[in-house]
Amino acid sequence: MPPGMALTHLRSLQSIHRRLSTYWLPWRQATPNCRAYSTTFDPRNWDYETEKKSYSLIAPQYYNFARDVIDSWAQKEKAGLRGDNPALWWINDKGQELKWSYQEVAYQSKLVANVLTGPCGLKPNDIVIVVLPRIPQWWAINVGAIRSGVILSPGTTLLRPSDLQYRLNAAEAKCIITNADCADHVDQVVDKCPLLKTKVIVGEKRAGWLNYEELLQKSTDNFECVNSLATYPMTVFFTSGTTGSPKMTEHTHSSYGLGHIITAKYFLSLQPSDVMWNLSDTGWAKCAWSSLFAPWIAGATVFVQDSPRFDPQDAVKNPEMLEEWYEGTGLKLLEGYGQTETTFLCGTYNSIKQKPGSMGKAAPGVDVQVVDDHGVILPPGKEGNIGVRMKPHRPVGLFSRYINNESRTKSVFVGDFYLTGDRAKMDEEGYIWFIGRADDVILSSGYRIGPFEVESALMEHPAVLESAVVSSPDQTWGEVVKAFVTLTDDYKDSNREALVTELQEHTKNVTAPYKYPRKIQFVDTLPKNVNGKICRVDLRNKEWDRQTAD
Repeated sequence: MPPGMALTHLRSLQSIHRRLSTYWLPWRQATPNCRAYSTTFDPRNWDYETEKKSYSLIAPQYYNFARDVIDSWAQKEKAGLRGDNPALWWINDKGQELKWSYQEVAYQSKLVANVLTGPCGLKPNDIVIVVLPRIPQWWAINVGAIRSGVILSPGTTLLRPSDLQYRLNAAEAKCIITNADCADHVDQVVDKCPLLKTKVIVGEKRAGWLNYEELLQKSTDNFECVNSLATYPMTVFFTSGTTGSPKMTEHTHSSYGLGHIITAKYFLSLQPSDVMWNLSDTGWAKCAWSSLFAPWIAGATVFVQDSPRFDPQDAVKNPEMLEEWYEGTGLKLLEGYGQTETTFLCGTYNSIKQKPGSMGKAAPGVDVQVVDDHGVILPPGKEGNIGVRMKPHRPVGLFSRYINNESRTKSVFVGDFYLTGDRAKMDEEGYIWFIGRADDVILSSGYRIGPFEVESALMEHPAVLESAVVSSPDQTWGEVVKAFVTLTDDYKDSNREALVTELQEHTKNVTAPYKYPRKIQFVDTLPKNVNGKICRVDLRNKEWDRQTAD
């Protein structure tokens, strides 16, 4: 499974047993020639080849997720055309619980829309940065911003003062909404953010800040939703790369607000009677994928557990876990691939056979190919770039641009394709096999080696908690594979020299022998960015800088 696309979502089918036999039309502006709006589609029982050949998604001229999805489901709910399961079901580790219907989500978002355009002084296309944990207000603010035409940029609660300063200035944000945990960080840098005019704090009162709860008490639900063009900007995600500062990835009202119907149907297989549980942090695009747009497009319930702790050792780590999970539960683990810049691109489905280690096949409605650096499709088995065809028809779920970075935007659109920056191979049956980020691929003695496949092999050994594989300079081979490894508790006192040999032999047995790490270094921690992604580039640069220093 590619980095960043962990199995972060589990559906609970035990809490709500009722299943609806139709896939409801959740908005008024359906396009007649688009099978996305079929009311007879069963997301649990569909034929891949049929859908792949026939499915297309076309955005209408005007589109707004708050009006065309949330309000539509609220109307169906009020008319008794939807079950009584909630839109949002929230709990925390203190035993507190809250449930919002779609009518309540619509109501709360209208209150927020009036707050944003009133006391906060924001106009359509102004940017508000929202840094909040998994609390209900995050969902209300997201829908309220969409309703008002204000562009929302989410951030993780792990951001430090320097991160916030960079984002506030880069986005030219006029407002920030956060809680007490982050307010101190904001106040440390507010004097260096000249365009920031309004600070709103949730859950307490603070000098120099507007109180969210007081603002809502004075607000009303009398708000007319903006009639946004589908191509108008809706959301800005700061996405980390292998080098440089985070990029500002812009999505439109249709790209995420409508494009995630593909995610809902083919990746998450959601129906209105389902409960969707996604573990992603609110600052990540994956939260927008599976805790906001996709489940609510499907009319499902978003389940949220507001807990600060997550044990990574409980996560799925290797292909063998697929078999163990199935044997123990009778349920299949399905994998998916996509990016902040896209919606769901490819994955494994119940309607196709699984090939452990493969990312599966391209999603219906998306043409994913493996192409060379000029955008030419490569033959099966040939390594290349993962590309998404954007000509002659641009996928609805594709981002619009990197803001203030025209050269970067141009660089990822090559020929008829958008290049994701990932390397892969496609076999003769159309299955895609992930290799690694383009910048991370290692060339050793004529062999091209993807770090992901080496890391995956290492992770199958019980000694390995985490690993990061990079290139390391070598006088004989030019560069070789080096693995940085953190150990599980049971192996922390092991003989390190013997363990190096054991891990090398293990890797040779699991994958092609030429890929084994000729160098292994045991470390206490691996460098990570605020999104929790391992920074291979830092490790790689240190390796090559060390050679220069020597």
